[in-house]
Amino acid sequence: QVQLVESGGGLVQAGASLRLSCAASGRTFSSFAMGWFRQAPGKEREFVASITWSGGSTTYADSVKGRFTISRDNAKNAVYLLMNSLKPEDTAVYLCAATTGFGLQQASNYDYWGQGTQVTVSS
Repeated sequence: QVQLVESGGGLVQAGASLRLSCAASGRTFSSFAMGWFRQAPGKEREFVASITWSGGSTTYADSVKGRFTISRDNAKNAVYLLMNSLKPEDTAVYLCAATTGFGLQQASNYDYWGQGTQVTVSS
């Protein structure tokens, strides 16, 4: 069992930056690949970024590539999402997720989810 708690969301203006954090507790954090997803009202849950257990490989959705950076600190049991140049279309609830499996861009492949943190970007 893994518990995930996100933080760092908020209301910002377009062009601003935010850094989301996801704190993990329970099973050995370094065993898990981690992902960030987002969900806007009335829309499907959308892949944002993922990172392998070692941090050696990262993947991004095309919509955030070059603006967002995922990272992890296994000593602190945490994963981060640095979001730069935010746009109104980035507005959503951001959720972190953990998996021991593969297919990191698919939400269905994740075993554990946090409750999410709201990010709102005004124009």
